[in-house]
Amino acid sequence: MTRVALLHPRSVLLVTLACFAALSAAAALAGVLPADAALRDQLLALASPPMIAAMRVINAAGDYRLLIPGTALLFVLFPRARRRWWLWVGLMVVAAAGPDAVKLLIARPRPFDTSLGFPSGHATAAAAYFGAVMYLAGSLRPPPRVLIRLGALVMIVLVAVARVMLRAHWPSDALGGVTLGLALASAAALIAALPPADA
Repeated sequence: MTRVALLHPRSVLLVTLACFAALSAAAALAGVLPADAALRDQLLALASPPMIAAMRVINAAGDYRLLIPGTALLFVLFPRARRRWWLWVGLMVVAAAGPDAVKLLIARPRPFDTSLGFPSGHATAAAAYFGAVMYLAGSLRPPPRVLIRLGALVMIVLVAVARVMLRAHWPSDALGGVTLGLALASAAALIAALPPADA
C-alpha cells in the first residue's frame, strides 16, 4: 500500500474508527486500562510550573472559544472550505456535542473526580479541527502543505497531552478523543470530495 493510500481519508477513517471502537469497548468493560495510570504518572512527573503554564495555553486549542474563530479562519485561508462551508461548521458542532453522548454510554469517571471522561471533548474537538486543516492543506504546494500538516499533527498530540497533564483525563480518554476527532474529520473530508449534486 502506498503512502498516499495510507493517508487517504477513507483509510484514516477506517483505522481511527477501529481504534475508537476498541478503546470505547475497553473503557466500558475494563474501566481504567492497565497502561493508563503508569502513563499518567510519567506525564505528571514532567509537570513543572512552566510546563503546566504551557499546557494551559495549548489546552485552549481544544476549547470552543478558540475553535469558533478558528473555523471562520478556515474559510479565509482555504477557498475549498468555502464551497461547502456547512460541512466544516457541522464537523465542529458534531465534534463538540458527540463526546458528551459517548461519555453517557461509556460512563467512566475521570481520574481525579466523578464526572465522566471518555472521550476527552477537548481532544476530540482539536483532532477534528486540525484534521480538517490537514485535509484542506492538501490544496497547497509544498513546503507550506507539509509544514501546515506537521503543525496540525503536533497540535493534536499536544492538546491530548495537555488534558492528561492538567489532570483532566486518563491517557486513554485523550487517545479516544483523538481517534474520534480524526474519524469525524476524515468523514467530512470524504463528503467534501464528493462531486456537487448538480454535476
